[in-house]
Amino acid sequence: MPIANIQLGRKGITDNFIQTLRAHFKKYKNVKVSVLKSAREDKKKVKEYSKEMLEKLGKNYTARIVGFKIMIKKWRKDVSRISK
Repeated sequence: MPIANIQLGRKGITDNFIQTLRAHFKKYKNVKVSVLKSAREDKKKVKEYSKEMLEKLGKNYTARIVGFKIMIKKWRKDVSRISK
């Protein structure tokens, strides 16, 4: 199954970034967000980005953090927002 890749830079999560994510979810079920060095200080910042993205995307999404990458999956039904 193909996975879309997006990079999160120093500007952080903007409205344009969320629009790009939503556009990718129209074609793909999974999106991998790479958090670049300019956007992160440590892994806590990556976790904050993950929570913020899930809040802005809605209830049908879950996220898993692997290193400095955030894997976001879209589900058909509402799921609880548990970040692993």
